Amino acid sequence: MKALLIEDEPKIAEFVQAGLAARGVEVRHCADGHSGLDAARRGGHDVILLDIMLPGRDGLEVLKILRDEGVTTPVILLTARNELGDRVNGLNLGADDYLAKPFYVEELAARMQALLRRLAGERQATLPVGRYTLDRIVHELACGARRVELTAREYALLEVLMRSAGQVVTRSQLLEHVWGYDFDPSTNVVDVCVKRIRAKIAEVEPDASAASPIESVRGVGYRFQRGEPA
Repeated sequence: MKALLIEDEPKIAEFVQAGLAARGVEVRHCADGHSGLDAARRGGHDVILLDIMLPGRDGLEVLKILRDEGVTTPVILLTARNELGDRVNGLNLGADDYLAKPFYVEELAARMQALLRRLAGERQATLPVGRYTLDRIVHELACGARRVELTAREYALLEVLMRSAGQVVTRSQLLEHVWGYDFDPSTNVVDVCVKRIRAKIAEVEPDASAASPIESVRGVGYRFQRGEPA
């Protein structure tokens, strides 16, 4: 596994690098937001470990730029315990997980492994539902010949909905399966993520009058419509 660590505190960076290297992870370190953004853009990493408080560009700005540019490499935010608002913002921007400081490197390594298993497990290459096909290799949604690029979080949420096509999936279930741990049930991260997916689908949908395949079930959650094959 290859990880990009964007962290400006030397002691934390040294601690993470040594701990992950002992577990066979190849770690590249950048100490500021500018160099970290450049390294993330070049790719070649399985996961990005991103501190929020960085010189140059802060972590949330780096994350937003990456997601806006279509970089889907999984991101784990490294945050201070009192940065709840920043953690929520980070998840809304497309982060896949977060870990509050101080933390044990064993927990960080476990989070990385669980995240990659969840995103790239041994599953069939495509998941067709009606006119839509989810590509599990490149993490894209196809609508006919048109394709929708997805962030890692958007892909994971859409996969859960499409695997349960025709059935209602509650917000709590989506939080558990997509975010992978207990989360404040009052958060709107699920709704924000669904809104982003709907907007992306609408941009490529050939039938402008077609309803979104993701149906809202008031007070409960969401359902992906089975529809008919194209």
